[in-house]
Amino acid sequence: MFAAAARRLAAGLGVLLVLSGCVQQAPPEPAVLRTTPPPWPAPRDGISYFELAQVPSSRLDDRSNQKVITIAITIDGAAVPLVPNIGLDRPRALQAPAHTHDDSGTVWLEGAGATDVTLGQFFTLWGVRFDGRCLGAACRDLVVTADTAPVADPVPLRLSDVSAVQIRVASGS
Repeated sequence: MFAAAARRLAAGLGVLLVLSGCVQQAPPEPAVLRTTPPPWPAPRDGISYFELAQVPSSRLDDRSNQKVITIAITIDGAAVPLVPNIGLDRPRALQAPAHTHDDSGTVWLEGAGATDVTLGQFFTLWGVRFDGRCLGAACRDLVVTADTAPVADPVPLRLSDVSAVQIRVASGS
């Protein structure tokens, strides 16, 4: 008798587990542009940053319009590595048109919008203030070069037009 009751209870729990698997995903946290010194981790909820950057999203396996560029950053002479998963929203299996897979400085341009994404949008995807004068908390002597040529207005620089970007800034502290 006890075994039969246990089987009925286990069967009921199995139904409960199936029903609880249908819970909707929590809404994403709002995007925030950090004005702090590095390190800057990649945002957890990438989709909020896609919306703030006004870029489309694609499936993680979309390899259309593919191009790879490098971005190197130094603040007060110290290298600031790009971090993995900038521009990726793994819970929703989505990618922004500019994203990273590791900390090598490689930025992948892929999917919808890959030919139009700008340097300013890349930093928005990372959740870091970049306005042509400041990068995070560093707000003095910001110099950007693209393929070794100086860039007077770096925010609208189209990443698909270059192969390497260097950003050097002094924090002023």
